[in-house]
Amino acid sequence: MIHNKNRFKNQREQPKEEFAIILDVVLESNSSFKDNEIAQAIGTSNFTLLELVPKPGVILRNGQKVYIGDGKRDEIQYIKRALYPDKLTGTSKSELLFTIMDIVNEKEEDFIRFFNLAGPITIRKHSLELIPGIGKKHLTDLLEERNKPFESFENIKERCHFFSDPQKAIAERILIEIEGKDEVRLFVRK
Repeated sequence: MIHNKNRFKNQREQPKEEFAIILDVVLESNSSFKDNEIAQAIGTSNFTLLELVPKPGVILRNGQKVYIGDGKRDEIQYIKRALYPDKLTGTSKSELLFTIMDIVNEKEEDFIRFFNLAGPITIRKHSLELIPGIGKKHLTDLLEERNKPFESFENIKERCHFFSDPQKAIAERILIEIEGKDEVRLFVRK
């Protein structure tokens, strides 16, 4: 999950995606084949944007979680390619932040670990400052509060009144990284 020198899961390279959430299903017309369904999705580990080809006869729906790892796949025939954000459909773009928030909520323990263990990136910049809503003053308050480790998003909200929606702030940071608006990667693999 953490993809910089301050990784918290482990020090080795993160594994490839095993699960993805469907953002949109579209028909792709190809001159040499009949119309094919293509699903745009986001991986749940590294937040990789993907184009997936479903197995024949499988009907995918937006918001559906599908297995895309090694071994037998029930719904997905193959991963066609990784996608750039500008290649997403309008529906995929509108679903992206909400889907990221769902993933963040599902992986709350990992993100709480980030809040408890995050350190400086440089002498002048702390990794927590990259989270929307956390500036220098709030950083100081948050670091003081984490002397006793945070237990949940709700615990962060109770103890850090300035930070009303940590899940959404993390999701917004992930979106910034997906869109390539910052070179520093905390959560998204390059």
